[in-house]
Amino acid sequence: MALLADRNTFQRTGETVAHPVAAATKIYAGALVVLNASGLAEPGTTGLGKTAVGRAEAQVDNPGIAGAIQVEVRRGVFKYNNFAADTITRADIGKTCYVVDDETVGKTDATGTRSPAGKVIDIDGNGCWVEIG
Repeated sequence: MALLADRNTFQRTGETVAHPVAAATKIYAGALVVLNASGLAEPGTTGLGKTAVGRAEAQVDNPGIAGAIQVEVRRGVFKYNNFAADTITRADIGKTCYVVDDETVGKTDATGTRSPAGKVIDIDGNGCWVEIG
């Protein structure tokens, strides 16, 4: 039903979001964080069906059940390692790169085995700048 009066619409910037952490999972500060098929946060790993959501703001360790704790994740542009076996180049700026692990991205989906990490923003001698989230 459409509004018939003023509405107090709540706002979030969406820059940081807390996600429940998968069971028996440790995520280090600065890690590339993905959500698994159940929507639970875990460190980035090679695999399909994962959604990259950003960078972990602090280390969290969930030795217990899924969702027992949360990790704060920041969206933005972050520098991660450029996977030497599947190197991203300047020709890939503006294209999608893929999660290799929680600190590394690669150029391709490795024949359908990697999930997207985000968009390549820049490359320098120390890594690849990726827009995530």
